[in-house]
Amino acid sequence: MSPAAAYDVVVAGGGPAGCAAALTLVRAGHTVLLADAGTGPPKAGEALVSAARLLLSDLGVAEQVLATGHLPCYGNLSAWGSPELYAVDSLHDPYGHGWHLDRPLFDRRLRAAARAAGADVAEHTAVRRPDRRPDGTWRLTLCDRAGAGDRAVRCRWVVDATGRGAAVAVRSGARRRTTDRLTALHLTLDPAPRASPDGRSLVESDRDGWWYTAPLPSGHRLVAYFTDPDLSDADLPGAAVPGAERFRDRLLATRYVSHRVRPHGLTTLRTPRRAAAHSAHLDRVHGDGWTAAGDAAAAFDPLSSQGILTALYTGLSAGHAVDAHLHGDRTALAAYAAQVATARTAYAREHRAVHARETRWSDRPFWSRRHLNQQA
Repeated sequence: MSPAAAYDVVVAGGGPAGCAAALTLVRAGHTVLLADAGTGPPKAGEALVSAARLLLSDLGVAEQVLATGHLPCYGNLSAWGSPELYAVDSLHDPYGHGWHLDRPLFDRRLRAAARAAGADVAEHTAVRRPDRRPDGTWRLTLCDRAGAGDRAVRCRWVVDATGRGAAVAVRSGARRRTTDRLTALHLTLDPAPRASPDGRSLVESDRDGWWYTAPLPSGHRLVAYFTDPDLSDADLPGAAVPGAERFRDRLLATRYVSHRVRPHGLTTLRTPRRAAAHSAHLDRVHGDGWTAAGDAAAAFDPLSSQGILTALYTGLSAGHAVDAHLHGDRTALAAYAAQVATARTAYAREHRAVHARETRWSDRPFWSRRHLNQQA
């Protein structure tokens, strides 16, 4: 049997956080393997805020990742805390406009950039059975989902960028803390006969949650409803995971979102997909031979629009921290943990403030839970 290949760092997870970590580490001179499992349903679309351009520039990939294929987002609309519609446009944003991403394309370009920088990139490959050895190294099994078989690799450090599951960190003893139970019910609608000239995203609250819709670069439209999964039909008609008809009826009852989605056709609406959208974090973001980044370290409510920005930030910061630690800096990982904690504190403060502005349905469980959390 041939000996296992050896790397300085294996990055588990090929999304924005994993790619940012891999790019940072390989440019610091480390040998890096980036393993992307490619599991789960494909991401239909996601917004990228304008400030992310700075992080992508720091990573040296802004032009190649954002050049084409994405749809500029010149502002956001919201009906929140009031039946009136309010607009925030990018003219007042010092970083310019944001983007409605072709998310698979965005991730592929990030992985291609990591490969071009010198990282080994294993597509459709999951990291399994992490084994911390007595000599302070890891032995990992790479499972090729394309059928090429399993193989073993060795490394000095692992970056866990596996998403909310935090597979490596949890297996290594870290614990996942969740602060709510938010769930997304989402659909991708067919293109409208005529493209809308309004490329802004729209958020609209209702009695049992809130809606989000945005155009996609393909001409399709994303529509999503965010609520708590345990809300029963008896207490909250239509709030539990609905079928296509129930989702359609609730969607058409909205004041503003319904106008955006009608041109896309709702007569043969499919059953919406369900996805986790809750806020969560690890009780510690580093341990013996590992560091977590992205959603594995801290996952935020999509209302914040900070998901990809936070993934890039924590991935880049984790990469710098691991590089410094491997060069003997014993304070680097603690400093990284403090950065993540600061980001979480800022997010929690803003999250409370935003939900406090919606008082029209304070007696409904979805909103009363969040208002109670503000007082805790």
